[in-house]
Amino acid sequence: MSAETSAQPSLHTMASAIRALAMDAVEAAKSGHPGMPMGMADVATVLFTKFLKFDPKNPTWADRDRFVLSAGHGSMLIYALAYLTGYERMTIDQLRNFRQLGSLTPGHPEVDPTLGIEMTTGPLGQGVSTAVGMALAERITNARFGDALVDHFTYVIASDGDLMEGVSHEACSLAGHLGLNRLIVLWDDNHISIDGSTDLSFTDDTPARFRSYGWNTISVDGHDTDAVAKAIAAAQTSTDKPTLIACRTIIGKGAPNKANTHGCHGSPLGADEVAATREAIGWTHEPFVIPDDVLSAWRAAGTRSAGAFQGWSERFAALDAAVAKQFTQAVDRGVPAGLADTIVALKEKISADKPSWATRVASGNVLDALVPAIPEMIGGSADLTPSNNTKAKNTADVTGRGEFNGRYVRYGVREHGMATVMNGMALHGGVIPYGGTFMQFADYCRPAIRLAALMKQRTVFVMTHDSIGLGEDGPTHQPVEHLAALRAIPNLLVLRPGDAVETAECWQIALEATGTPSVLALTRQNVPTLRTEHTAENRSARGAYVLAEAEGERKATILATGSEVSLAMEARKALQAEGVGTAVVSMPSWELFAAQDDAYKASVLGTGVRVGVEAAIRLGWDRWLGDKGAFVGMTGFGESAPYQELYKHFGITAEAVVAAVKARL
Repeated sequence: MSAETSAQPSLHTMASAIRALAMDAVEAAKSGHPGMPMGMADVATVLFTKFLKFDPKNPTWADRDRFVLSAGHGSMLIYALAYLTGYERMTIDQLRNFRQLGSLTPGHPEVDPTLGIEMTTGPLGQGVSTAVGMALAERITNARFGDALVDHFTYVIASDGDLMEGVSHEACSLAGHLGLNRLIVLWDDNHISIDGSTDLSFTDDTPARFRSYGWNTISVDGHDTDAVAKAIAAAQTSTDKPTLIACRTIIGKGAPNKANTHGCHGSPLGADEVAATREAIGWTHEPFVIPDDVLSAWRAAGTRSAGAFQGWSERFAALDAAVAKQFTQAVDRGVPAGLADTIVALKEKISADKPSWATRVASGNVLDALVPAIPEMIGGSADLTPSNNTKAKNTADVTGRGEFNGRYVRYGVREHGMATVMNGMALHGGVIPYGGTFMQFADYCRPAIRLAALMKQRTVFVMTHDSIGLGEDGPTHQPVEHLAALRAIPNLLVLRPGDAVETAECWQIALEATGTPSVLALTRQNVPTLRTEHTAENRSARGAYVLAEAEGERKATILATGSEVSLAMEARKALQAEGVGTAVVSMPSWELFAAQDDAYKASVLGTGVRVGVEAAIRLGWDRWLGDKGAFVGMTGFGESAPYQELYKHFGITAEAVVAAVKARL
């Protein structure tokens, strides 16, 4: 809806439209956070009308600037901007339905580039940290394809809370180290959090901290539009540093009684305060009504980059066909070309050579084959490269500071930061990120892993040292509960291969899962090659399969994952020698197996005795074992000793599996 006026609107009037829509939507929902959108309206208006390169008519344009609202609780800011600048699907009715079931305006923004929403935000610290990955992917893709195709900025609006969260320290430190000069963070420095003044808990000299990371810092009055514009322009000229612009703002700007208080942080203003705010900011229009001149000015801002898009399109059309194909392959996030053929050839060699590799070593050998064949793959590790085996042979590091031609990122001891940066790289497109750490530290990565699953991003987490099999490092490093915890996350593939062949298959699964993150759980200890007869089929892709069928009538089925599959094969041999027909089922992925039809699952599980074997806790296993099933595994934390002794100490042996089967026959 709109009402006509004739005056040419100022930037402050255009910002008032954001304030009005924010307070109206929150008031209608009786829920939400009006203060941040009202406080940052001036900053956002400057950014979107003067600097941000975007085109609502072509919202997924590969060379658009990326904008991340890290302070996702202030979601009405980005929804108001999407409506005002002309994203077709963001209608005034969607704003009226703020926080309602089925609307495009949920309580926190959920990734949808067609609405200008580059990622799902809300868990504080994730947005600004993920944006580091976007900025890194932009530079890596620029190094590959050049300025004509990739030359844009990543902008972030971050709150005090974002900069308190530990993950932001990890990622922003890395951004400074790499010199990600196309990253510009606009800090909403309003001195207010839910509890009250930030002085209660947050008295850092934040600009000094960021300077120590290697950032530029600029401080401005966030309501002085000229000062904000000058700061952004200065940040754009940085040659080797990201920039933090500290925007001193008033939360709830314009609200006579609640501005500059925590009372407008996470609650509606209330009808009386909304009315008083309208009068204070000179906004005489009814709720959800934007006057024609203001809306026209905003829509003009939305078309400001149409010429830039057209120029980019012409450059792309003039590309050599081979380069255009490579670029499209990279940014479209499809299945990498040649992946299946590379995996099949590798599997055939492994089955013939029959190596006894730890699956972390097998993974490294798979990467040696995949990385040269798939230029989008960008690896890394949280300071555990020799242990994770994540660096393919003959690949250079991404050193930063203007040098982004490498294929491998040294994340340092920043597990959570690494995971968020990988998410940002996946969201940006042009690269396929994978990164490693010990599986025990999946807990450090978990918020980002969960967000990757929620956002449906192909982020590959390589987690080695996956059980008590790591041995002497002891219980602090032995992940007994982590498989269960990871399997609890929806839309996450947990892949625990049993040998080198399955490891290759699991990499193929992870790279083909374009809308799902994956965790590869890999052993430190050596395991034998079990798949000695080559098959082109990816048997792991069904989640579980009969590795060895019973000789004679099947009376028992042993279900196992990872390093325990070879142990299950030993138990089968002993049981068969005693005339007990026993099948072994390898289960590299519960999630994929659960998705199979009932007939296939029944054929794999069988009708006899079932025993599960995994060097981890039992939680979740009863789904496959049934009421009468047995489990051989862990019931508590591990110990420090050579892994062979630990398996005996905790009773995870072929003999224990045999005894469990016999006890239930």
